Amino acid sequence: MSDFRPTLRPVLGAKLAISSAAVRLSSLPEGAVIQVLARPSEQDVASVLDGLARAAALTVRPVSPGQWFIIGEEPMTFQEMKALFDALEPRATGVDQSHGRVRIRISGKMAARVLSKGTAVDLASGSFPVGQSATTLIGHIVAHITCIEAETFEIIVLRGFAESLWDDLARMSAEFG
Repeated sequence: MSDFRPTLRPVLGAKLAISSAAVRLSSLPEGAVIQVLARPSEQDVASVLDGLARAAALTVRPVSPGQWFIIGEEPMTFQEMKALFDALEPRATGVDQSHGRVRIRISGKMAARVLSKGTAVDLASGSFPVGQSATTLIGHIVAHITCIEAETFEIIVLRGFAESLWDDLARMSAEFG
């Protein structure tokens, strides 16, 4: 048996935050990302998820009908993950996506304008209020966007595309300083 132990390096660890008066781009901690899939016949799973998330200091992001992401700033232990999955059953199933998803934050008065260069989603505050989420393309990359505060968006992207998306967002932000 080998003593090899892989080292997890944050995919955006070498990227410096981009900041100006109009827009700020930063990587978020690679904590916990759990995808929840509800059974088609289940009702009111969202409120159950909200209760579970609040109790564990996690947040819920809607993905599509019957699907959500549960987000944590810190990695979850095996026992915490098992307890969450057990609490979801039999209404829903959880899948740990922490190793395969990366979160990016873009904020500032021009954040929606930067994102609009790459996506067709209307991110204006009247159309995309705080708490609203959408799975979309940013350029050619599939991403999940959530408005987490006024003029602040969280983007969840597959790990293999995170660096490319970061570079695209940096280029799209360049005109704003």
